[in-house]
Amino acid sequence: MTPLKGKQVLIFIEDIYEDLELLYPKYRLIEAAADVTIAGAEKDRVYRGKNGYPCKSDATYDHLNADDFDALVIPGGFAPDKLRRSDKVLELTRQIHHSGKPLAHICHAGWIPISAGIMKGFRCTSTPGIKDDLINAGAEWVDEDVVVDRNMISSRKPDDLPAFCREIIRMMSSRATNFGATQLNR
Repeated sequence: MTPLKGKQVLIFIEDIYEDLELLYPKYRLIEAAADVTIAGAEKDRVYRGKNGYPCKSDATYDHLNADDFDALVIPGGFAPDKLRRSDKVLELTRQIHHSGKPLAHICHAGWIPISAGIMKGFRCTSTPGIKDDLINAGAEWVDEDVVVDRNMISSRKPDDLPAFCREIIRMMSSRATNFGATQLNR
């Protein structure tokens, strides 16, 4: 199955990422024929997940261009709290979002779109631990395994990964992945 052949996916990484929330989408997207770039603060660095799984970065996000990617996937864990302090991470997140490309976040990863200032008016889910943060950022929070609102895909926890990845692949393989900035604003 190659529904994502030729598609480029960016995944952010930092220490203490939620192991399954990075590795499951990475391999599921590769299985669907996407080219996946794992980007951290340093290239070729091995980052450790909450449960100790290693994952090596392919690139530094400081040298990436949002135009080179068809989607952004942000894993949870405590990595998003570190990542959202990077102006470049927030810039890439905003640019991918405003271009109408799929932006997927799971668990605590909603912290990055919150800090990027793009959650207002979106329906989403997350771990209950950041529910108030999302509501305070102007999002409508719901307790569902996966929520799709325009170009944004969100899930709560590792148990939701099958639904999360299914929706990422569905959106990316659809002809309607480029919603355009005007449709993103309500």
